[in-house]
Amino acid sequence: MGSQEIIFLIKAILIVSLTYLAYIDLRSFRLPDSVTLPLIAAGIGFNYFSDLRFTDPQAAVIGACLGYTFLWVLNLAYRILTGKNGIGMGDAKLLAGLGAWLGWSSLPSILLLASITGCIGGLIWLRCNKQSHQQAFPFGPFLAIAGIIALLWS
Repeated sequence: MGSQEIIFLIKAILIVSLTYLAYIDLRSFRLPDSVTLPLIAAGIGFNYFSDLRFTDPQAAVIGACLGYTFLWVLNLAYRILTGKNGIGMGDAKLLAGLGAWLGWSSLPSILLLASITGCIGGLIWLRCNKQSHQQAFPFGPFLAIAGIIALLWS
C-alpha cells in the first residue's frame, strides 16, 4: 500500500470518528472520553512517529494543549460571568484532538467555521425543537464538521 492510500485511509478513519462523535453529541449532549482522549493521543502519536504526518510533532502537542485550554478558559470566563457552564469539556477535548491531528495553526479556522455554522445550526436546532435561545445545544457536531473541512481542505 502506497503512502497516498495510507493517508486516504487515515483521513477516512478520522472522518468516521468525527462523524461518530457528532452523532453521539447530537443524541446525548456528551462527547465521551473513551473516544476523545484516544483521538488526542492518536493525533500526537501519528504526527510524532509517522513520516506521513499532517503537521510537525511540536505543532501537534501545542495544538492539543491550546485547543483544550482555549475552550476551558472561555468556559471559565462564562461561568464567572453567569454562574453556569457555557460549553462542555467534551468540546474542549474534541478541539484538542483536532489540534493534535492538524496542528495549532488550524485551530483559528476550525473555531471560526464551527462558530459560524454553530450559530446558524444552533438557531435551527432551537427552532426545530421549539426551545428558547437560553437552551443549550450541542457544539460538538459543528466542531466535527469544521475539523473535517480543515482535514480535507488544509
